[in-house]
Amino acid sequence: MMETKHSKHTNQVRICGGVLCGRKLTFNNAPSLRPTPEMVREKLFNWLGQDLTGQNVLDLFSGSGALGFEAASRHAKQVWMCDNHRPSVKLLQQHVKQFNLTDNVYITCQDAFTYLKHHTETFDLVLLDPPFMWQEWATLFKLLKNKLNPNAFVYLEAGKLPLLPEWLNIYRQGKAGKSQFILANYTS
Repeated sequence: MMETKHSKHTNQVRICGGVLCGRKLTFNNAPSLRPTPEMVREKLFNWLGQDLTGQNVLDLFSGSGALGFEAASRHAKQVWMCDNHRPSVKLLQQHVKQFNLTDNVYITCQDAFTYLKHHTETFDLVLLDPPFMWQEWATLFKLLKNKLNPNAFVYLEAGKLPLLPEWLNIYRQGKAGKSQFILANYTS
C-alpha cells in the first residue's frame, strides 16, 4: 500500500495545552494514521479538568502521539505510549527526548493485545484511538478491565463506537467529522 502525505495536517500537529502548548509533533505517513483533531483534544482535556497530576496514562494506539503528549503536557505522573508501527515509534522516542520527558514517558513497539497481556501497570486514564475501521473491541475490553484503577477514565474514538461493557459508563460524548468519541468512567 502506498503511503501518502496526510494532507490536512502536513504530517504535524500542535500540542494544544499544558507546559508543551504550541510544540509540534511530526508523524510518519502510515496507513490509517489520523491524529485526533485539536478541537477534540481540547474538549477531551477540558472534560478531564486539564491537570492530570499524579495520574498514570496509557495511550494504546499512539500513532502521532498527540493524545499521550497532551497528557504529559498536563503533568501526568507517567505516560505509556504503545504502537506497532516501528517508524511511528521511532518518532515518538525522538519527541520524548526533544521535549525532555525521558523520566515519565515510556514508548513501546507492540500491538495493543500483547501490551495488555504482558505489562503490569494500571492506569487512571486510557486513551483508545485505533485505526478508523478497527473493530476488535470485545477482546480489547476483556484485557483492559484489569488494567484500570478505581474510577479510571477511558477515552474511545472511532468511526463506529462499540457497545460498551457494563463496567464502563458514558461520562461525555461527541462527534467530529466521521469520528465519534466517548469519555467513559470505570465502575469497579
